[in-house]
Amino acid sequence: MSKEDHSRKAVGLDVGTSRIVVAERVQDEYHFHSQLNAFVSVPFSEFTRGVFIKEKVPHQVAGEEMLVTGDQSEKLANMLNREIRRPMMRGLLNPAEAENLNVLKRIVGSMLEDSGHRGGKLCFSVPGPAVNGTDELTYHEAALKQALRDLGYEVSSINEGLAVVLAELEASSYTGIGISCGGGMCNICLAYLSLPVFSFSIPKAGDFIDSSAAAVTGENATRVRMAKEAEFHFNGHFADKIQQALAVYYDDVIRSAVAALKDAFARTRNVPRFERPIPLVIAGGSALPQGFRDRFEAVLREAQLPVPLSEVRMAAEPLHTTAKGALVAALASV
Repeated sequence: MSKEDHSRKAVGLDVGTSRIVVAERVQDEYHFHSQLNAFVSVPFSEFTRGVFIKEKVPHQVAGEEMLVTGDQSEKLANMLNREIRRPMMRGLLNPAEAENLNVLKRIVGSMLEDSGHRGGKLCFSVPGPAVNGTDELTYHEAALKQALRDLGYEVSSINEGLAVVLAELEASSYTGIGISCGGGMCNICLAYLSLPVFSFSIPKAGDFIDSSAAAVTGENATRVRMAKEAEFHFNGHFADKIQQALAVYYDDVIRSAVAALKDAFARTRNVPRFERPIPLVIAGGSALPQGFRDRFEAVLREAQLPVPLSEVRMAAEPLHTTAKGALVAALASV
């Protein structure tokens, strides 16, 4: 079997609240494909369905509705002045959406089909246990496993924070701290030689920032998100009320994540005695604003973690890191 054939028998999947990312490796190159993890519903009609088919708009029929999925859902929602709907909320399946699994299967299935995959090993990301102790994760992981098996894959899962470690910390023998700041939550993992020492999640990330800033400014969350992605950065003084609110809630997310990390060290027994300082790497779409890394490092210094850090850096490709780490895990089992 050639190296290319070997690589194509594995796929990594980041099932994020905001976006779904597929990772594959062809020879020595990693390739990524992403789609918005969202949908919008429109009334069913045979005429409109025919137009959708002609224009290759991804959709599925659900009773008297048609559900337009992925990136096309945002385009259609904007044209119709409607809000997109989310199959996931705060990193887990959204209980308010009855079609959550069907939509996810539609999006993932079409992405895998477009990339040429048919069966093989598939490793997907799951959040770490929530610091508040809720147990929705058990159902979320089991339901996704079954949905992905239905697509014809041999399925395993990986903690999202650990996926960051596998994607970025080969040089330190997969020892260090991986942090993924996504749309629904922040996931954090301390690993030693690829083995997780502790991992957890906090329900504060991009969506929390958007909804909180929207609530105090009187704007809708979509406009806040667009302003965040287009303009927000750290180390600035803003006259705009949206930017001011974003700065406040970004700081809240960073401080909450660092406080939870420090608490995890205090709660965990038998933390390894590291022979040298360990790296910390940050990934995820919510970590993209200019100055995020510097602000995170400043809060870390204030917190005085019980282990020295050799570096605090951004992942090479923050939006693709989790999927790449899941692919690394999948390839290891081929």
